[in-house]
Amino acid sequence: MNTNMDMTDSELSEKLRAVGLRATRPRLDLARLLFQGENCHLTAESLHEDVQQAGLKMSLATIYNSLHQFTEAGLLRQVVVDSARSYFDTNTSDHHHFFISNENRLIDIPAEKVSVSDLPDVPAGLDITGVDVIIRLHKA
Repeated sequence: MNTNMDMTDSELSEKLRAVGLRATRPRLDLARLLFQGENCHLTAESLHEDVQQAGLKMSLATIYNSLHQFTEAGLLRQVVVDSARSYFDTNTSDHHHFFISNENRLIDIPAEKVSVSDLPDVPAGLDITGVDVIIRLHKA
């Protein structure tokens, strides 16, 4: 969850409209869960559990679609840990992650704590838009 404590529905609606998304009831319900409180890393499945615990009715497909729309609009950042696991991060600033494999948990690493050098030459006509580092850990 994000650092936007106690945002009203009106403020959440404006946040969605500002990135070109209509403020539908499902999007508003998800925005309320995502963008209140602290930043977090979540999966569509864990958000679905949060939706159910909040007494809301929403399909997993709607949650997946909304998470991808929020990501495309820049409200979330998708972190692909492996081919079977993808997390959505409410912290969209430049940073990296620790992934604790036996806990299925991500922890933020400030960007300035990771140095990446000697990147390969980029093919003509392409620009680097970001470098994501995931350091995999296993709790003993």
